[in-house]
Amino acid sequence: MNQLKTKKPWSLSFSFGCALQKSTLKTWSCKEENAKAAQEALYVRCKANSEATLGTYKGNAKIGDGAAESLHVYRDLVGN
Repeated sequence: MNQLKTKKPWSLSFSFGCALQKSTLKTWSCKEENAKAAQEALYVRCKANSEATLGTYKGNAKIGDGAAESLHVYRDLVGN
């Protein structure tokens, strides 16, 4: 949507909440030895979200960073 060559009265951005946290926390798994890999996963996700916001993302996130899995986090109406 950000690639559309038209006047847009809105700014389209991406959530930096649950989706970024999920892949990072899954990579880390509360293990100190996974800290560097978790930082890399967070960096890759942040970069991909930044590129998507600018309309320049080409879908080139590395497969090992969770890019191939859904990051949807289910929330019901009572906040569970």
